[in-house]
Amino acid sequence: MRGPMVSGVINQLLTTTDWGELDYLVIDMPPGTGDIHLTLCQVAPLTAAVIVTTPQKLAFIDVAKGVRMFSKLKVPCVAVVENMCYFDADEKRYYPFGKGSGTQVVQQFGIPNLFDLPIRTTLSSSGDTGIPEVVSDPQGDVAKIFQNLGVCVVQQCAKIRQQVSTAVSYDRSIRAIRVKVPDSDEEFFLHPATVRRNDRSAQSVDEWTGEQKVQYGDVPEDIEPEEIRPMGNYAVSITWPDGF
Repeated sequence: MRGPMVSGVINQLLTTTDWGELDYLVIDMPPGTGDIHLTLCQVAPLTAAVIVTTPQKLAFIDVAKGVRMFSKLKVPCVAVVENMCYFDADEKRYYPFGKGSGTQVVQQFGIPNLFDLPIRTTLSSSGDTGIPEVVSDPQGDVAKIFQNLGVCVVQQCAKIRQQVSTAVSYDRSIRAIRVKVPDSDEEFFLHPATVRRNDRSAQSVDEWTGEQKVQYGDVPEDIEPEEIRPMGNYAVSITWPDGF
């Protein structure tokens, strides 16, 4: 599935599933920078991303695209995991796929943490049996790597939540949408009717034909938003009295 179909499925999964009370929701994304990634970043308020790579140079090229995508969508990357990094034998450590891909990602993009995972038969079999190695061998070296990764992600998420984000609200006293610029005292105002007429979301524009569903004359000058709420890390969703 691509385009509107995959966007609809992801929207339905995220917004209609009863997730219950969660401390964290971990989303395992497929490789690449396609429709699934873009939709998730736009719909879900993702706090942070963990980049998973392998030592090969080709993997770095693919990962670099992902890091840049997250950067544009305002999702901070807090750690890099280099999988299949090495194996130990004969009292030596071997790097069959070479070194440096994970380190290169960390250095080039300023990601603060790097974790190396070994090639290990027990690690592979734990995925097949459904019993993670952190459970079957909680004192082992692989379990400690995962534990350190978990601690790192929790700490980084706590730091991110303390940061001030862009605030968008409706000021009824002046009948304008107020936008506060992050990390500054600046703010600006938008006329609600102008915002409504320039809405390019799927509710206002046909995704297949590009035809504008809401015409200029359909929007009254005195229209006011009913609700403004965050969507993702860089956008807001506005509910209008016309049902969109």
